[in-house]
Amino acid sequence: MANRLKNETSPYLLQHADNPVDWYPWGKEALAAAREQDKPILLSIGYSSCHWCHVMAHESFENPDIAAIMNENFINIKVDREERPDLDAIYMAAVQMLSGQGGWPMTVFLTPDMRPFYAGTYFPPEDRPPMPGFARILDLVADAYRDRREDIDETAEQISDELNHHFQAAIESLAISPSILDDGARKLALQFDQSNGGFGNEPKFPPSMSLEFMLRTYVRTGSKRALEMVTFTLDRMARGGIYDQIGGGFHRYSVDAIWLVPHFEKMLYDNALLARIYTLGYQATGKDLYRRIAEQTFTYVLREMMSPEGGFYSAQDADSEGEEGKFYIWTPQEFETVLGRRDASIAKRYFGIMPDGNFEGKNILTAPREPERIAEQFGISLEELESTIAEIRGKLYQARSTRVWPGRDDKVLTAWNALMLRSFAEGATVFGRADLLEVAVRNARFIRDNLYQDGHLLRTYTAGQAKLNGYLEDYAYLIDALLSLYEATFNASWIAWAQELTDTMVKEFWDHENGGFFSTGTSHEELVARPKELFDSATPSGNSVAADVLLRLSHLLGRNDYRERGMAVLKKHGMLAKEYPHGTARLLLAYDFALSSPREIALVGDPSAEATQSLLAVVQQPYLPHKVVALRHPGRADEAAIIPLLEGRDEIERKPAAYVCRNFTCERPVTEPAELAAQLGIEIP
Repeated sequence: MANRLKNETSPYLLQHADNPVDWYPWGKEALAAAREQDKPILLSIGYSSCHWCHVMAHESFENPDIAAIMNENFINIKVDREERPDLDAIYMAAVQMLSGQGGWPMTVFLTPDMRPFYAGTYFPPEDRPPMPGFARILDLVADAYRDRREDIDETAEQISDELNHHFQAAIESLAISPSILDDGARKLALQFDQSNGGFGNEPKFPPSMSLEFMLRTYVRTGSKRALEMVTFTLDRMARGGIYDQIGGGFHRYSVDAIWLVPHFEKMLYDNALLARIYTLGYQATGKDLYRRIAEQTFTYVLREMMSPEGGFYSAQDADSEGEEGKFYIWTPQEFETVLGRRDASIAKRYFGIMPDGNFEGKNILTAPREPERIAEQFGISLEELESTIAEIRGKLYQARSTRVWPGRDDKVLTAWNALMLRSFAEGATVFGRADLLEVAVRNARFIRDNLYQDGHLLRTYTAGQAKLNGYLEDYAYLIDALLSLYEATFNASWIAWAQELTDTMVKEFWDHENGGFFSTGTSHEELVARPKELFDSATPSGNSVAADVLLRLSHLLGRNDYRERGMAVLKKHGMLAKEYPHGTARLLLAYDFALSSPREIALVGDPSAEATQSLLAVVQQPYLPHKVVALRHPGRADEAAIIPLLEGRDEIERKPAAYVCRNFTCERPVTEPAELAAQLGIEIP
């Protein structure tokens, strides 16, 4: 018989709808039941592509004996961490306080008033030293709650106090200065893996935000070493098993230091951030490999992760048929069956196929060898090799598509969609691809039509149903994306919407007492603590992105109140950025923009005209991160009303013109690309 999760939309919750456990979703009904029955709450938090979440579900939640213990003694609540990042942040902090570690599945025991008193992560069903069995944990917690209530309440009170202190801890302010950027770059460089790229040791997570900061460091200081860290890491990831060499897109992380063996799940946010850093890498270096990786990642997302309505799905599982990675790995014999002897020989060489495999007797595909050497070995030109490999990829993809596919989490999350929207918009601009821009516009319209109600964002959409209040990251990421979409389309309505969202973000999330932004809005339900996220996780810190967009919008809109709030966030959290750059790379990007004295570039001209396009190419093709750009169509005074940067700007002698300003000083308007390039200090071919 299905439990209370049967009416939920989250794929993760629906995976548990037929458990013998009497699961509740988080909400008033579950909390009221806990109070009325005076039972502790067993809170289980996970997500659909989490391998160990699946394991614990199979071992324990599908076990009738364990379910009976849970149902008799607890109010059992299941939460999808991706739908409820607030609960995830609060109770993950509690897990770390109580157990000294964290991760998913998250298992937390709460008093009926939501205060945590015991916690862990994965538990096996029976004792498996050094891990205690889940059945024994359940009995011990139930006995303690019945017989030692005062001790339970004391622990719960202590942890609740620590949680509130954790999210409201005083942080030493620091004057905004270039030393923050210099210290951050120096400390990141000390963690750089000179043998394999990336930062630190295994497991290796794709360091998209840290790489972008080092790319900015190269622009700011001219440090070739900073650029080498970026390119070396991008090269190694592109050649490794963390990248899906057949279907495109990136897996979650590498379990080793050399980017060979991934944890095979694919997350929308990783692919959004990675597609973008490869796009920026191409902008900065012109290296064709980076363009290919970015475009193949976009192709993967369009083919496997986009809904018919225009939203992006959240994730693909690591497992298929109960085995991690089974969908992605190959034997030499499978290559020969699919490709024939000649092409199989080339493919095995190109993709690093070994007779005995590199992963549990089979092969994770990599690209370890230089294409030039492979072409020479087989007596063909590089162009012929590239054409052959493209055909081989197609054949292998078709063959792989006949296998049992990994599960897909088809919920659409506003924040993650915004990350991908920004990547598509910037990819369209850099690569000159109208098809990518069409996807970006379609996704923005989808969000506006389905996840924006009564002036507020909603968090999640599945099967025609949108729900849950938006969080800080939903607002900040979407504003960020709309800025990029505007610079790709110069449709001022996207800026108008961004301004509306920004005003709502400030009203809902600003901490008037201590500065910065809470993760939850003023209209959100009251929880045991109000989280405030300052460090990046796999996704950027909401405070960091909020600060950045406030500063960028202040230049476009002339909103000094935006600038003051953005700078207040930076000043408040300067010590964090200085001391912990690896966890605050996105914040460092905001510092970099603030300290750069950004150029304000206003263009006037018909964007479809060749002369206007020539001016835009000067601004958009090179890697110029320290700028804002606006464009007014001749005769469209309404655009200047939305974007004050465009006020008083006109064509020069009926020619498209560019106006470059910096630090309240403007250059003379120009109509020729060479003159514009000279004002920007760049060379054009």
